[in-house]
Amino acid sequence: MKIIIPMAGMGKRMRPHTLTVPKPLISIAGKSIVERLVTEISKIVNEEIEEIAYIIREDFGEEVEKNLKEISNKLSAKTSIYYQKEAKGTAHAIFCAENSLDGNVIVAFADTLFKADFNLNKENDATIFVKKVKNPKDFGVVKINKENLITDFIEKPKEFISDLAIIGIYFFKDGKNLKKEIKYLIDNKIIVNNEYQLTDVLENMKEKNISFIPEVVNEWLDCGNKNATVYTNQRILENSSDENLISESAKIINSIILEPSFIDCNVKIENSVIAKHVSIGKNTKIKNSVIENSIIQENSIIENANITNSMIGNFVEIRNKKVEMSVGDFNSFN
Repeated sequence: MKIIIPMAGMGKRMRPHTLTVPKPLISIAGKSIVERLVTEISKIVNEEIEEIAYIIREDFGEEVEKNLKEISNKLSAKTSIYYQKEAKGTAHAIFCAENSLDGNVIVAFADTLFKADFNLNKENDATIFVKKVKNPKDFGVVKINKENLITDFIEKPKEFISDLAIIGIYFFKDGKNLKKEIKYLIDNKIIVNNEYQLTDVLENMKEKNISFIPEVVNEWLDCGNKNATVYTNQRILENSSDENLISESAKIINSIILEPSFIDCNVKIENSVIAKHVSIGKNTKIKNSVIENSIIQENSIIENANITNSMIGNFVEIRNKKVEMSVGDFNSFN
């Protein structure tokens, strides 16, 4: 099994955090979004992951590529790095990894997390991961027939057609066939809104009698903006019974920690209250403060502050504030 991760987007909705760190590498409870994504995929695949192919921008840099290789190594998978030099749509992004498109392939866009309890059936031609939603008008959805086969892909339907939203994760039994269909789109310049769209590829495959099966996930978590990511952090903490959330090297002095919260190594917390659903990154120092429902990254200092529903980046200093905020790396507020 191979996993293809298109992650070359600008992450504009997550600024200022994505000015210094690509969105899929933003840490939630001690693990990056992309690491959590591939780990969850490996659970439902229930077999060895042969290769993880990441499609990134060239300007992401060596440190990002090193981090991605470390993620693959944890799953004993080969790392392949591809570059998308122009933003030409979802199908084009996948095609950037054409040398890895063969055999069993999962394509997973790296701005979403999920929880599922099914085992992926690798005998199916193709599988699309979906989640029932209350507001299907805001999503791409699939329509299914009595045989549980997908008959239509509809983007943001104005009238109710289906409540099964596509979450951005797809399995293809034959990666070479996927590659061939994307190449057909590109060779014939079949473009919608100046982009090569994956939905057009799926439609062409369906017309050629490729069967698409929906698999409904238990939970679909978005990491598209600050509020969504803070909520995702909350849900990950609530589902983290198998993880050690408080590092043994953390120094907690005259403070209250309400679970579930994540405290990474070498964190120092003094005379403070850490309420539920807080994630605190390595080497951060918190003193005389109350923090709740927030993500604080590494090497930050917070003193005499009351912070809620916030995302705080790396190397941030906040003193004497009572706020809800979204703060990128290397900022200071006094």
